Amino acid sequence: MNDLLRTQWRDLLGAWAVMPSLADETFGEICMHYAEPGRFYHTLLHIGAMLDTAQNLSSFAQNLNAVKLAVWLHDVIYDSRASDNEERSAEHAKRLCNRASVRVTEQVASLIMKTKTHEAGGDPDAHVIIDADLAVLGGSESAYRVYADQIRHEYAWVPESEYRIGRRQVLERFLARPSIFHLLTDLEGPAHRNIAAEIVRLTGA
Repeated sequence: MNDLLRTQWRDLLGAWAVMPSLADETFGEICMHYAEPGRFYHTLLHIGAMLDTAQNLSSFAQNLNAVKLAVWLHDVIYDSRASDNEERSAEHAKRLCNRASVRVTEQVASLIMKTKTHEAGGDPDAHVIIDADLAVLGGSESAYRVYADQIRHEYAWVPESEYRIGRRQVLERFLARPSIFHLLTDLEGPAHRNIAAEIVRLTGA
């Protein structure tokens, strides 16, 4: 998978005429971040899946390359104990854009920040990245169970009773939204069923 992702990263940075050597160097750095201990869901597999979804939604994007770069970098900094992962990832993205002379710095940082609240603010590109980030919620029942288990592993340091309460609150906020998806409307029903089923498991019912 890494060879495919390396090619995709090279091609993406090639849109801004970034030298292949710098593209390879930054790709190696990104891989190190996504392979850090404690990551079970927020890995390059998640990035690959998001890139596929973003490509499928490309007709809705105004700047698809900026969206893809934000996908790559939105979880580059991830610590389940921290509350500022998106802010730190956005800062990392700014540094990378400046280093590579990629001229979408502020747009990429803004898109990364929108993955914190999953509020698009009417931005078509944010619709794409948010839906790509949340698409896992509308996956098959078995895929969703794997995702839920991976999230639990990332929060292994949280006692079970506390985790159940906190996770349930997160899930209930999704169910309270008028809609979870902006574009992937076909996933709305499956996502609601998956989330509701996890809430049942968390409550021990």
